[in-house]
Amino acid sequence: MLQAMNTGHDGSLTTVHANSPRDAISRMEVMVSMAAANMQLISIRQQISSAVDVLIQTMRLSDGSRRVMNVTEVTGMEGDIVTLQDIFVCEKRGLSAEGKVIGRFAATGIRPKFYEKLLAAGIRLRPDLFDEVMEI
Repeated sequence: MLQAMNTGHDGSLTTVHANSPRDAISRMEVMVSMAAANMQLISIRQQISSAVDVLIQTMRLSDGSRRVMNVTEVTGMEGDIVTLQDIFVCEKRGLSAEGKVIGRFAATGIRPKFYEKLLAAGIRLRPDLFDEVMEI
C-alpha cells in the first residue's frame, strides 16, 4: 500500500483498524515491519508521512450509532516522529434522556496543509468550513 501511494499517483484510499489516528500510524508501522523485516523504523515512518495526507477515524458509540470522530492531517515528521494535527474532532458531551449520544462535531480552526492541493485539483471548499461546529 505505502509503495503504491508513494509512486506519485494521487487518489489512494485504504482502511486501517485502530483506536485513534495516532494508533493508526503505529498500526501501519507494525504492518510494514511485518512485511519488510529489514526496513528500519525511521524509513517506515518517512514512507508513511510522505504517503498519507489525512486520517479519518470512525467509531461506534455507546448508543450504537457510528460517527466520524477525527479528521486528522499527517503534516510530516519532527525528528523521528510522524506529526499529526486534528482538523475536525467529535466531542461527546453526554447522553440524551433517550440514551442517544449528544455532542458536537467541530472544526479546530486549522486549515490543513493539503488545502492547496485541493485548490490545485479544482476542489473549492467554503472558506468558513474550518471554523464550523455542528451539534450531534
